[in-house]
Amino acid sequence: MSRHYSSRSYGGYGSSRRRTGADRFGILTFFLLLISSGFLAARLLTTGVLTQKLTLLLLAVLAGLFVLCLLAVFHVVHYGVVTAVVVTALLVLEALDRDEIALTDSVQISPRAAAMKGSQALLDASAVYPLEDLLRTTIMASANDSAVALSEYIAGSEENFVDRMNRRAAELGMTNTNYVNCTGYPQSGQYTTARDVCRLCCEIAKHPRYNQYASVWIDKLTHPSGRVTDLTNTNRLVRFYEGCDGYKTGSTDAAKYCLAATAEKNGMRLVAIVLGTPVSQTRFNEARQMLDYGFATYRRVVIANKGDLLGQNVEVRGGSAESVPLALGSGLSMLLKNGQQSGLSLSVQLPESVDAPIAQGDIIGLVDVLLDGQVIAKLNCVAAEDVPRPGFIEGLLRILRNWR
Repeated sequence: MSRHYSSRSYGGYGSSRRRTGADRFGILTFFLLLISSGFLAARLLTTGVLTQKLTLLLLAVLAGLFVLCLLAVFHVVHYGVVTAVVVTALLVLEALDRDEIALTDSVQISPRAAAMKGSQALLDASAVYPLEDLLRTTIMASANDSAVALSEYIAGSEENFVDRMNRRAAELGMTNTNYVNCTGYPQSGQYTTARDVCRLCCEIAKHPRYNQYASVWIDKLTHPSGRVTDLTNTNRLVRFYEGCDGYKTGSTDAAKYCLAATAEKNGMRLVAIVLGTPVSQTRFNEARQMLDYGFATYRRVVIANKGDLLGQNVEVRGGSAESVPLALGSGLSMLLKNGQQSGLSLSVQLPESVDAPIAQGDIIGLVDVLLDGQVIAKLNCVAAEDVPRPGFIEGLLRILRNWR
């Protein structure tokens, strides 16, 4: 297919062909975007990060992937207390997706699982519980006994399950993370970083069932014996911050107080990660301020929707039609700071003509997305409909018309 290219630009973002339309977590394009580096760097200095090794990170989840919003003290290593249970839940949710297990499965509790220390659901040894009860208490109440029971059920032993945890972490690019147990309970050799926590949070965001359980503030577990355990979510933001529906808290003497919290407002989900605060309430205060700043300062904008017509045609040589209409081959969503939307523009790179046959969806050209004159993304420009070669009679009539 021969093509001769020309360039056409469109300033002043806001045409009806490019208006927004949100897909909550559809697979869209994502961008690396540093948000509020000045603001959060200032907060890092005022909280004495370099001496306390406190790490703050704010990010926005888009398309099940992520936009990083702060890279300050990014690789400081912390003990993996805040993520171990999240990875445990992730592996269980992924096993559910693959139909390897079911929420209705019956799980017998081993004496080892029932004897776990730290946060517990107070499971009865040798009793049988529905898998869903173990999953929801693991997620909502950080129940170590439930987490170990799940690990043993899925992998045969906690040790085998931890191997799976580390393999999955490696697949997610969590290069500075190592797990030694499935609960995050203090144990030598277990560590992570804020960057790795954010990668994990963005993966768990693909599983709404996690948020279904993590958003519950107070619940109960009825044991097979009829005994009832009251459960309270350790993430206070679930109750006290609008839109918060996860993820996890954690605390040990070594890791201090940690929190990965998420909230969604106006079609945008933010995640705040706070690791290593010396006081419990500090993690919630810092996370709240980061979330407030993110929601007040940034908005999610859908730049383009897949299939949007560009209102342009390209000449087709030797086709049943003289031209083919054009559309966007993919959608695009990103975060913009308030006021930046006026700096968006599109520049369309099109050939002067193309040769038939053309199939709907064939790539014809490119659309550059610019912010303040800088290219920030490229989208395919595709044929909006088929343009076949003309049939024999139609071709003959064309020859006669042109001959006259």
